[in-house]
Parts: sequence; structure tokens; C-alpha cells
Amino acid sequence: MDLNKRTILWIVFAVSLVALWNEWMISTGRPSMFSAPPPKTAPANAKTTPAGVPAAVGTAAGAAAVPGNAAPFQSQIVTITTDVFKVDIDTLGGQIKRLELLKFKDGFDPTKNQQLFQQQGDRVYLAQTGLVGAANLPNHNTGFTVRPGPRALDGSNQVQLVMDAEQGGVRLTKTFTFKRGDYTIDVRHDVTNTGTAPVNPELYLQLVHDGNKPEGSSWFNPSFTGPTLYTAEEHYQKLSFEKVEKEDASKRENPNFKPDHPTKADNGWVAISQHFFVSALVPQAKQMHDIFTRKVGHNTYSIGVVQPLGALAPGATVSNTAKLFSGPQDEAALERVSPGLELVKDYGMLTIIAKPMWWVMEHINSVVHNWGWTIIAFTILIKLLFFPLSAASYRSMAKMKVVTPKMTAIRERYKGDPQKMNQAMMELYKTEKINPLGGCLPIVVQMPVFIALYWVLNSSVEMRGAPWLGWITDLTKPDPFFILPVLYAISMYVTMKLNPQPADPMQAKMMLFMPLAFSVMFLFFPSGLVLYWVVNNLFSIAQQWVITKKMMPDAK
Repeated sequence: MDLNKRTILWIVFAVSLVALWNEWMISTGRPSMFSAPPPKTAPANAKTTPAGVPAAVGTAAGAAAVPGNAAPFQSQIVTITTDVFKVDIDTLGGQIKRLELLKFKDGFDPTKNQQLFQQQGDRVYLAQTGLVGAANLPNHNTGFTVRPGPRALDGSNQVQLVMDAEQGGVRLTKTFTFKRGDYTIDVRHDVTNTGTAPVNPELYLQLVHDGNKPEGSSWFNPSFTGPTLYTAEEHYQKLSFEKVEKEDASKRENPNFKPDHPTKADNGWVAISQHFFVSALVPQAKQMHDIFTRKVGHNTYSIGVVQPLGALAPGATVSNTAKLFSGPQDEAALERVSPGLELVKDYGMLTIIAKPMWWVMEHINSVVHNWGWTIIAFTILIKLLFFPLSAASYRSMAKMKVVTPKMTAIRERYKGDPQKMNQAMMELYKTEKINPLGGCLPIVVQMPVFIALYWVLNSSVEMRGAPWLGWITDLTKPDPFFILPVLYAISMYVTMKLNPQPADPMQAKMMLFMPLAFSVMFLFFPSGLVLYWVVNNLFSIAQQWVITKKMMPDAK
């Protein structure tokens, strides 16, 4: 039994060292030991979907080719400013090329605001719309003219940007509506047949993103960036850029290839999700659309929908309304935009526990108005909830500590006969009414709660940038002065000393070393999670000390 414990401890120690080394590599800008090699790139086709959505992301020079001898179209950037974001829209294609969140600071440079849409260096994140279904229809590579109007709220509750393009006998008018205090942009497309023959245009909406790993993501601070989608029939699905790459290659090799995500729906949404934030396209409801994912260039991928607009006679106009949400993963706000959109807030595998946890924490914070004190109050509630289990655990450990001399004597007496040693130990447990698993079982039962809380802290944008006391200015970031990890190490050391000491000297030394190893790992954990563990340990020490002292006279 002791040999098995020692083996397990050595395995835990080795895994901890590997994890720490990998975290150090990430924190110093080196690639993770577990990073997959970059996917092999293949030339992107001009049309890689049956709908024929143009694959080009856009011209770097900002000029679009025009037929005949006309001068190339010179694009301009139109900036719209509201109270929640600043948006740059390119007249080349009417693409959203930059979106700055005014109420959220950048996670790595607090002097800047958080950016979602952008196109700089190897970072590509765009929202594009256009028409397909016939040759030379206006798309996201077509030059648009902008109608005059205000470019900021200026006391009003909304501002609109209207832009037009006409080619191939079809005029496309895009109307972007921005509202005060709202991260949802209403996007209306009016399509008019200016030609002499009927046309059957289709509207596409797509989000384009590079396939680079999320900045700052690590084993201790996991974050997902990639395509996600939702339909009422298939529910929420989280994809990855690697999966999109493989599916795109399979489609080129086999035209009949069917992906394992829905390809048709008359509801739902498509999105690019990332840590704390999301950009989602919600197409017009109750209108059938095709859902697609594909590779559009070197290390660049897209997810989108294509909606048929029906036959359009000469002179006729059809309108289509959609929504683009681009902002924080605030559950209440996401629920108002579209059913299922709140699911992008990733609670991991323990959502069934984490979601009620978050509900309780929100209500606590509505009273205390500080997320640090909310975590402390929540920790106390958890300790009260598990008090019967904890009390049973500490009583069992106290009994084990009392009979440790007897256990040591049994080991010495039968050290050459393991079978008799185990028999004698079982007799001792029976006589003293000790459950050898009593100290472990309550901890195992509580582990899902601890893991769920980790995901709550890691996924809640409300915690992002939230201070507690003095040196803790962001509960989602590690403690800058390592005070909480040191307090954790001290509290764990005291807890270990209160527990029964292993009879094996080597095992005892390793048990004393474990608080140091875990405290080093906690250097990289969110300070809010370490705060939880410190408070939990302090209450556990008090509870364990009282129970142990109370049982000592009985043992004597």
C-alpha cells in the first residue's frame, strides 16, 4: 500500500514539473511543448463552396478592380462611434475591418482598448457580406459609395451608415444601425434588380479569422478561439480551425463529403468565439439558409451562412435583416440577442454545476459590489454546505492521528509479512471504528465544485479587470506579487501538519513538498481562484484544529 502511494506521489510530482516547465515556456514567449505543428497549407480556390462565396479576404492596397478603362476604386474607412464601441467600415465591400470595445481594456496592454475585428500583421478578423447566385454581383470585394449622415450618436439613441453598390444589373444597399448601450449591430440588405432579366440572388454573411493560437492561452489558463454555431435542432457546437482545415481538404477531395455539423437551418446563428468575447451573425429568422465553414487563404478561415432571396423580377426589391453581435460574453445580453447564444460562455464539462454557481455569485455581488469579497462569501457558503462531509473527514483524520503509534507498531511487527500487516491494520480500523477512506471521500465529492468554480472564474467577463484589494487589480490574472500563492503554501503546510503523518519517511517528505509544488503552479492561476483556495484552507484549518483538539481527550 505504501509503495503504491509513493508511486502515485512520484507520478504527480513528475507531471507537476512538466506542467510548470511548459507554463514557463509559454510565459516567456516560447511555443508550448504540447502545441501541434502548424497545418499544411493548400492554395485556396476562388470558389470552395457550392454557393460560390468569394474566398478572397480583400485587397491589401484598398483598391478594387473595375471593368473597362475606369480608374480603380479607392476605398475609404468610415468610422462609427457609439458609447460602447468604435467601428471602422471599409467602403471596399462594406467590410467591418476594425471594432474597438470602449468599455474593455486590452488583456495585455491596459493603455489600449480591446479589439475584436482587425486586420494587421498576421491577425485577421473581419465581418463580410455580399451577393452570389449570378456573375458579377456586388460582394465584399466591390466598391461602395457612402450616403452622408452622422457618424456618432451625438445625443441620439442610434446612428446609421448606409452604403450602395451596383454591378451585374443588381444594386445592393447595406444599412448598419448602431444603438446606444447595445453591442448588437442591425444589418439590413436591400437588393434591387436594375436589369432587364430576372435574377435569383443569394445573400452571404461570413466571419473571417486567422488560425493563430489565442494569445496568453496555456494549460493553466485555457481559452478557445474558433468557429461556433447553434441551431434549434442540433444545438450548440464548438469547432476548431484545425477541423475546418480538414473538412475543407475533404470537400476538395470528395464533393459529397458531409461535415458532422448542420449545413441547413431556418434558425440559429454562427460565430467566432474567444476568451470573454464573441462575434455572432444571426441571419433572418424563419428563412432557410446554408451553413458553411472553409479555408479562405493561408491560415485564414471563415464561417458563415448563405440565404436565398428568391426570384427577383426587373425593378423589384427584396429586403433581408440580420444581426451582428460583437462584444462581451454577458449571458443576459446574449440571451436577448438570439436563443442559445449564451452557450458561448464556456463552463467546460461541469456546466450543470457551474451555471448555478454563477447565479449565486451574481446575487452575492449585487449586495457586496466587489468580486473578491463575493468569492470569499461564496467560499464560506460552500464550506457550510459541505460542513457535514468535512466534519466527518476531519474526525476520521483525527482518529487516524490518534492511532498512528499503534499503526507504526503494527508495521514494525509485520514488516516482513505484508498479508498479516494488512490483516492487523483492518482489525485496528474495526476496533477503533475508523474508515480509512473517510479522509479522502469528502474531498473527492467536493472536487467537481472546485473544478466548476475554476471554469466560472475563467469564463466570466464580469471578473475580467475586477479588483479586490490593493495589489489585486484583476481577479482573472495571476497575483502580481505572489502573495496569495505564498499564503496558500503556508496554509497547506499547516493543513499537512494537522493531518496524520505517513509512516514512510520518504512519503512524509514528499507530502511536505507538495504544498510548495502546488503553490508554484498557483503562480500562474487566476488570483480569484487562489483566493478561493486560501480562504477554503483557512476555514479548513480552523475546523480541523477544533475537531482534533476535541477528540484528543477522548482518545486519551
